[in-house]
Amino acid sequence: MVVRSGLIDSCEIEDGGMDHAEESRPLLNAENGGRIEEKSAQDIYLEKVRNQKLYLATFSAVLGPLSFGFVLGYSSPAIPELCKMSNPRLQLDTEEASWFGSVVTLGAALGGVVGGWIVEKVGRKLCLMFCSMPFIFGFTIIIAAQNVWMLYVGRVLTGLASGMTSLVVPLYISEISHARVRGTMGTCVQLMVVSGIMGAYAAGLVLDWRWLAVTCSVPPTLMLVLMCFMPETPRFLLSRGKRREAEEALRFLRGPDAPVEWECDQIEGVSLEQGDHLQLSDLRDPGVYRPLAVGVLMMLYQQFTGINAIMFYAESIFEDAHFKNSDVATVIVAVIQVVFTAIAAMVMDRAGRKVLLILSGIAMSVSTGVFGVYFKLTSTVPTNSSDPKFLIFAQDPEPHDSHYELAWIALASMGLFIAGFALGWGPTPWLVMSEIFPVQARGLASAICVLINWSTAFIVTKTFQDLMDLLGSAGIFWLFSGLCALNVLFTIFCVPETKGKTLEEIQAYFKGTLSD
Repeated sequence: MVVRSGLIDSCEIEDGGMDHAEESRPLLNAENGGRIEEKSAQDIYLEKVRNQKLYLATFSAVLGPLSFGFVLGYSSPAIPELCKMSNPRLQLDTEEASWFGSVVTLGAALGGVVGGWIVEKVGRKLCLMFCSMPFIFGFTIIIAAQNVWMLYVGRVLTGLASGMTSLVVPLYISEISHARVRGTMGTCVQLMVVSGIMGAYAAGLVLDWRWLAVTCSVPPTLMLVLMCFMPETPRFLLSRGKRREAEEALRFLRGPDAPVEWECDQIEGVSLEQGDHLQLSDLRDPGVYRPLAVGVLMMLYQQFTGINAIMFYAESIFEDAHFKNSDVATVIVAVIQVVFTAIAAMVMDRAGRKVLLILSGIAMSVSTGVFGVYFKLTSTVPTNSSDPKFLIFAQDPEPHDSHYELAWIALASMGLFIAGFALGWGPTPWLVMSEIFPVQARGLASAICVLINWSTAFIVTKTFQDLMDLLGSAGIFWLFSGLCALNVLFTIFCVPETKGKTLEEIQAYFKGTLSD
């Protein structure tokens, strides 16, 4: 695949400050290097772009990740209340509470597979509207629940919607965004996820579990309404040969002054080269298998950072530091995630993906290493509880004051880890996943990545206690530290920088027809 570098003999991009000679000068000059001059054409084009409608479409789409965040955060305030229910048909024991929290990941893994099929059949917009329905139905079933199985069904449905959302929303945003804002827009996905988690934690302080479910059903309902007025992505429309509809969609997204025919030409040329559908022979194409390998490994490394372990330990760490109100503590953790994810969104298109991933990996490697030292010094050991969500720590019968004095190390390490994760390895894998796949493989490849991510999350969650028994508290955190160091090396040598590149240029890089 060669990135188009033809001549634009008569510039159709009007500019009041350009004279007639400049207007008729070719934007692309083959003698001066096709890609450099093409970027100049892109810059001139983007000067005419107005982003207001793009921001509106992005906001409508990220209500899905906000709903996803509410699903993830719902279990934290709901489980303690459900465990204390007087109604025996709704009361959860320890094992049931564990499944109530973790069954979402199974639904999400299934949702990734289903979403990968639907997104190619009906398009990105209709898939987004469709995935709002399991959110609404799932929370409705939880609201009306009369027994534990109704709670499970509600959680599975909301998990199914979450898996579909984690696939289709990054695709939708990457395909409607242009190169200058794609990183910021894409990072808003993770920002809304952590905002939803924080919202569920905060609402759980004042609402019971049924009214909390009512609150959680509001964002997907709003998404369903707003997406009715948003366009399908131009790239999907062009891949289906719908040029006129694609131009209308671009005109909505770029504003009335942008010459959208130029962008349509850039996208259409690559779409025609790649074809509409993925074939078995395409798996031998480096433009398919190389980005797929990068996407899968990024999803694995994201789960192997130890984010779930840190969240499991959060309550006990705050208690060690004499912070007794664990409900408020979880809100504080969520606020840290939101703040640093927002920072990542602001700097993503300036600093670049690789820089943030490397800094994030280093911060997490250091913090988990220090965590291991903390647990070694305090000699804390886990109980035999089979549910990592309910881990508690057995101190010495007469705990030394030095244990409390060292609690600041754990607090600082936890803060550094969460900030590091939110800055890079939280949002960036989802953003890169939405950028690197060719259009004909985007649905299937994204489904594989989502399936890997959620399946790994479930395995890590359910086997964490066994790892604790085998390696001890210090050992498991040193293991995570080593894995975080490995993901730094992986980022340096294997992950391409996609900042400032069009999706077509990224695909050309993987095929070897464009230098990084």
